[in-house]
Amino acid sequence: MMPTVRQKIFIYMGLLVLMIGAAYALYNQVYLAFLFDQFRKEEISAAFLNSPPEEQIESLKMYVLSKMKLYWFEKWGIFLAVCLFFSLWISGVLTRPLRKLIAAIERVTQGDLEVSVPVQSKDEYGRVLQTFNDMTLRLREAEDARRRLMADFAHEFRTPLSIMQLKLENYQQAGHHVPPEMLRIHDEVIRLSLLVDDLHLLSLAEAGRLSLERKPLDLTAHLERIVEDVKYEAEENGLDIRLSTIVRRVTVMVDARRMTQVFINLLTNAIRYTPAGGKISVVMEDKIVDGNTVYARISVIDTGIGIPAEELAHLFDRFYRVEKSRSRHTSGSGLGLSIANEFVKAHGGFIRVASEPGQGTTFAVYLPMEHEV
Repeated sequence: MMPTVRQKIFIYMGLLVLMIGAAYALYNQVYLAFLFDQFRKEEISAAFLNSPPEEQIESLKMYVLSKMKLYWFEKWGIFLAVCLFFSLWISGVLTRPLRKLIAAIERVTQGDLEVSVPVQSKDEYGRVLQTFNDMTLRLREAEDARRRLMADFAHEFRTPLSIMQLKLENYQQAGHHVPPEMLRIHDEVIRLSLLVDDLHLLSLAEAGRLSLERKPLDLTAHLERIVEDVKYEAEENGLDIRLSTIVRRVTVMVDARRMTQVFINLLTNAIRYTPAGGKISVVMEDKIVDGNTVYARISVIDTGIGIPAEELAHLFDRFYRVEKSRSRHTSGSGLGLSIANEFVKAHGGFIRVASEPGQGTTFAVYLPMEHEV
């Protein structure tokens, strides 16, 4: 039967007391032997040998006591140091499973459901770790079921929505009078079709089944075209948009169409949530080292309304909206940032975001650079 955590603490504390007691006794023995040697060298003389035994004993007693006063501080200093050292060691041994569990929990909060903590004991810690592993397994199963449901939903709804949209468009093109209610239905069908398409893309990306046509892409020229495409919309909203990049060619191996969708999404959001008179900057840097990989970093920086710190962790969640002040301007699906994040992850990169309410937001896209020859 494996000992419980309480029994382990009792055993370790017992070992600690035994070790300290043994060290204390050994130190006393060694130090007393040293004192007697010093007494023999310093105090034993003809006068000492000729004195009565009572005086000899008293002289030895006074010598030892005087030295022991100095030894008291030294003894307790060593005793405290030993106690602290072994207490630190014991606390490290007893809390090691908790440290592993905390590290795993932090990974789960970041969206990594593949984490598993090795179970090396059958005590309370072992049961907690096993429960955690069972929980992450169920979360993975639930996430897989959700992805399958989303994929099935998107697949099944695309065909009937396409038929409805086609019928409504044919009715209008036939020259029939179209009542306002039918126009409203047509608009809603289009919006629902776009939402289903977004769900389909997101489900494919999350499942790792998104088809990518990776080719070498001149990122500098590509960003220039994208900024030029959105420049008119920005100027209409009274915004100044600029691209700051290096002159030389920066090549990344990506699907140009998917990357265009990522940056259009980020720039469109920046335009929506930046008041007139604001500024949007697109800054590209190369050879940014993170871990063991070299990235090109493209930052979309706005001077908009910003995002509260407590909302940043959920920014890439599906259908997540920060607050009414950010969502009232748009009737979007709430999937844009989720799709952008999954597209970038599918290319081996990642997105980081920093924001200050009232000051603006920065989205930084990291894309692995093509290996230089």
